[in-house]
Amino acid sequence: MGREITIKALKYNPNSKVSKAHFAEYKLEETDGMTLFIALTKIRETLDADLSFDFVCRAGICGSCGMMINGVPGLACRTLTKNYESGVIQLMPMPAFKLIKDLSVNTGEWMNDMSKRVESWVHTNEEPDYSKLEKPIEPKVADDVFEIDRCVECGICVAACGTKLMRPDFVGAVGLNRVARFQIDPHDNRTDEDFYELIGDDNGVFGCMSLLACEDNCPKHLPLQSKIAYMRRKLVALR
Repeated sequence: MGREITIKALKYNPNSKVSKAHFAEYKLEETDGMTLFIALTKIRETLDADLSFDFVCRAGICGSCGMMINGVPGLACRTLTKNYESGVIQLMPMPAFKLIKDLSVNTGEWMNDMSKRVESWVHTNEEPDYSKLEKPIEPKVADDVFEIDRCVECGICVAACGTKLMRPDFVGAVGLNRVARFQIDPHDNRTDEDFYELIGDDNGVFGCMSLLACEDNCPKHLPLQSKIAYMRRKLVALR
């Protein structure tokens, strides 16, 4: 027999006129290797079919199941219940994103707007010729681009960001990381002046307070702060 754990999940439907925000409490038996995803699935299957949360891959690569876990953002599928000695785990939706219901938030809409804001595509004057191989780049540069591209857009860095909570229009570490990705990509012909126009203000790279919460909580362990510092050094001379 495993120990009994308690999951306290915020329940609220913003689209219902009668719904009131409250914590629903669920008690269940902990099993070996139980993750929060497994616990939430068991709750929905046996205790509360109305509980809403997001999931897709169950492997920490889709970023769908981000939520606040005892006040800290994380992925439910990669969070083991055994790591909480008290056996009491409080779950809330991530801030900064539009609430859909209960623990489910709309990260997709925010990420889409962010991508448009930082013009997240290769800018080039060359006409693509799909009959030829892509122009090669140095292996070190390719590795650097790939490292940044490992972001799964889970929104955890945004939810953890103190600047974002104070500045609703702050582009967030994920947006600044995206800009850094194209700044080092030789396929993109934009200049530092072009990137400055996108993020050279207090809602961009100069608004970051370097609290490190984005990097500390990133489930992919991306070097977010070093990329933000890199872009700040590149653009500060243009202020």
